[in-house]
Parts: sequence; structure tokens; C-alpha cells
Amino acid sequence: MIAARSGFQRVCGSEEVGRDAVSATKDPEAARGRILSLRESLYRYFVGKNGIIDLMTIAAVAQEPMLIVGKPGTGKSEIILKFTEAMGLGGEDYFEYMLTEFSEPSEILGALDLSALKDGRFSRRVSGKLPMAKVAFLDEIFNSSSAILNVLLTILNERKYYDDGKPERAALRMLFAATNEIPDNHRMAALRDRFCIKVESREVWRGGVDGFSRLIDSGLKNEAWRQARLRPWQTGLATLEDFETAHTFLTEQMGRVDMDPLDDVEKSDRDRFMPREVQLVFLNLLETLAREHRVFISDRKVVKLYKLLRARAWLERNSEIKKEDLGLLACLGDTMEQLALLRQKVPQYLGLESANSHP
Repeated sequence: MIAARSGFQRVCGSEEVGRDAVSATKDPEAARGRILSLRESLYRYFVGKNGIIDLMTIAAVAQEPMLIVGKPGTGKSEIILKFTEAMGLGGEDYFEYMLTEFSEPSEILGALDLSALKDGRFSRRVSGKLPMAKVAFLDEIFNSSSAILNVLLTILNERKYYDDGKPERAALRMLFAATNEIPDNHRMAALRDRFCIKVESREVWRGGVDGFSRLIDSGLKNEAWRQARLRPWQTGLATLEDFETAHTFLTEQMGRVDMDPLDDVEKSDRDRFMPREVQLVFLNLLETLAREHRVFISDRKVVKLYKLLRARAWLERNSEIKKEDLGLLACLGDTMEQLALLRQKVPQYLGLESANSHP
């Protein structure tokens, strides 16, 4: 007989997040089906971007930030906007902003509350700004000033921001970011490390006659929809609540520890969902990437990678992690050169059929 106890419950105390947190009206399997339907629907509105849509879906379920890199005009913003619009986000749940080198913290945190300032309080009007948003899109994120960088790191790592010197809980669940290039300067190292998933959005027209033709047809359709103010991708197939249900379910699962009273051996989520042989491949691949390709992999990133692998395995098969899921590690590069290299090398190391085997 196996007894289950939740490590997450032990940590959180009265803020219990257990199986009861996922109510009958928030069935994770039903949410999974709706999320997959939304993903499948979005495929129709892009050419050659299925892999990016897959990654966005995984990141959204795992609630891990994702960075899309690419030259101007390669669909970075469009794919993020359509993904968020497909969830039917509105009001304070969504925030988007393009950062420049001159952007100030007030542009994403909110302006100072002048009435509070008269009373000696340094408080901001955060309504409609990043602290209140559950989903955010920050374009050209590496243009962040030092002040904005500190704000973003705190929100991404600790899900909090400071108002009048006091920590306040940020509502953020998902952050999608875009950039034309990844800077290699030391000042941005911490921000780069927050993104386990970085993926390049490349030109589609270079992929042959078929991609060339489909790109033109798809682009013309999008122009017509834009002119008619239509958004056919807003199907209502899945909502933010579905992604939150999925995340809550997986978080509870990953925090649970199974105990066999006969031999008093604890089984963690890793024991249950990552077979020993896959764990060894995972570790060996991380060591190879760090040693041979100088990919920086922090302890924090290893844990986040596991969460992302679990989310992928659950979405794709509702089962344990398999070797093919490790193709996700092709997204670990910190530079454009590393991303291009890992796109080729990771599938080769894993013995996968193609260089595009990662999601």
C-alpha cells in the first residue's frame, strides 16, 4: 500500500495546494484537451511556426517565461499576440509593452500616486500595468534599463514587486518576450538565465517553394482580417483558467511524495515520471552542452527544465518523460550562435531523426 503526502503542502502550511485545489469544475484532463485544441487551431494561422506554438503552450502550462528571438519581420510579435488573444484575455489580465533604452520604470509599473506622495508614501498606480497582469508580452526586453531590469528580475524570480518599500504579490503567470538579438554583455546575464526557453523565429520564405507560396497566401489572409478587424483565432477553445488549472494540477503532482511503508522509501515526482535511463541521458546531455559548447546551465535552470519537460510529457501523452522530450534542451542557448548549434547538435546526441525534432 502506498501512502501519499504532499511536500508542497508541508512547505506552504495553511496555504494548502493539494488535490482538492483542482475541483470537479476544473478537471485537468478536460483543460488539457482544450489547451491542445487551442494549439492545433493556432497552427492554421502561421507557416513554419508550429514548433514555436508548441513551446509557448509548454511554457504557459509550466508558467515559465519564454523568449522569441529573430530578425524584424519574422513573426515574433504576431505569434505572441495571436496566442494571447486566442485565450480571450482582456482588462488587467494582459499587459504588453515595447521597451526602449529610454523606458522608465513608471511605464511598466505605473505612475506615482501624487495623492499618496503628498502623504509621504512612494506608491504607484499599478492598475493596467505589469504588476496586475497575469499574462505579459514585453517586446525588445533587452533594452531594459538597470532600474527596469531589477524590477523584471524580482517579478520573474519571486513573483513580487515593491510599492512604497513593501513587497507586494505580482499577478504574473506567463511572460512572453521578444528581441531582435540576444546581447552577450554581463549586465544582461541574469535576465538571460531567467529564460530556459529561447527559440529563434526564422524566415519562412527560405524553406523552399511550398513555404514561399504558403507564406504569401497566409500573409494576404492576415492583411484582410486585419482590415476587417476580424480575429478568427479567438475561438474560445481554451482560456487562461484552463492553463492555470493545468499548472495547479502539475504543481501538486510535482510536490507530492509517495511513501511505501514496507521499505520506507520515498518516491518523488522525478522517481515516478522520469525513468532512470532518461535521467542519465538528461544529465549526460547537460554535461555535454556545458563542457563542449560552453552553455551556462545554472542549478535554477535544471529545476525549471524538469518542470518544462514534465509539462511537455503531460501535454503530449499524459505520461512519463521520454528521451524525445529532451529535445527541449535545444532551446538552452544564450546566443544566436548557440541556438543554431544546439538546434543541430541536441537531436544528434539524442539519436532523433531530424534537427527539428525539438518542440
